[in-house]
Amino acid sequence: MTGVRARVVVHRRDVDIALTVAAGECVAVVGPNGAGKSTVVEALAGLLPIDDGEVALGGTVVSDARRSVPAHRRRVGLVAQRPDLFPFLDVLGNVAFGPRAAGSSRSAARARARAALDVVGIGDLAERAAGTLSGGQAQRVAIARALATDPAVLLLDEPTSALDLAARDEVRAALRTAVTGRPAVLVTHDPVEVVALADRVVVVERGRVVEDGTPAAVLGRPTSAFAAAFSGLALVRGTATGGGIRTDDGGELTSTAHTVPPGRPVVGAYHPTAAVLTRDGSGAVRRVVSLEPRDGLVRVRAGDLVADLTLSRVTALGLAPGDQVRIDVPPNELAVYAPRG
Repeated sequence: MTGVRARVVVHRRDVDIALTVAAGECVAVVGPNGAGKSTVVEALAGLLPIDDGEVALGGTVVSDARRSVPAHRRRVGLVAQRPDLFPFLDVLGNVAFGPRAAGSSRSAARARARAALDVVGIGDLAERAAGTLSGGQAQRVAIARALATDPAVLLLDEPTSALDLAARDEVRAALRTAVTGRPAVLVTHDPVEVVALADRVVVVERGRVVEDGTPAAVLGRPTSAFAAAFSGLALVRGTATGGGIRTDDGGELTSTAHTVPPGRPVVGAYHPTAAVLTRDGSGAVRRVVSLEPRDGLVRVRAGDLVADLTLSRVTALGLAPGDQVRIDVPPNELAVYAPRG
């Protein structure tokens, strides 16, 4: 089974995104709201015409600037945020609906539905009424419904975002099974989902691809602001020195994870909780720009650097915007590397 080859250009949304997905590969598409993720999903699914480019699914061109194959003829399996099951059908009837609508006989459609339910581990729910299911169960039925159509590509549009934490784990397990051996595109705001499901990550910002690589590369060594925030890291740009990085605001940081020759443009990544902020310690003098509450901590922005501190530490230091501070990062906590591309 071949995968996805697409260039999605939609002028009114200022989107120009190229995407490839190999057979058996799951590609996560991440980015801020309004970056173009939904545009890509809608174009692949046949819900949005493109102004330029081309969409090929399973080796067949289904859309270009002149024509667009209707959604129901694209062999696309879509799992969205909410399952939207038919309340008047039982679970088996919901899953069999797709194959039946595509022309399969009633018995063949039900057989495919039972097989899909078994794949995601809920064959015992076949006779249950849709309205009696929990949120996690209903979403697993939606995954089975997508699989029952034997899709050329599986589109997962934030498939766990509407679930509570307990249900997310069981749905992710079903998704891992569903994406095995078939091309899949995953749109998500959840780093755990990326790590659990994706073989590759594409980061989009302002309608363009800004990063593309393995989860380890993109989340461990991000080069875009969004990827850094997504992975929980802070990013600083500058020039390589013999032992680390000279930041764009004039400070210097040392790093034990550093192989770039001096003078080259580099980025440095570290976790904000590793940063050491003092009034008179080591590090260049920087002026506090803002104090932001964040996940039980306070994020202090000063110059090009950030540090996450406890509220008690901020209070003890008496910090306020405009204050002069010093921020240093332990060398073993800072990775310095060349930007990709």
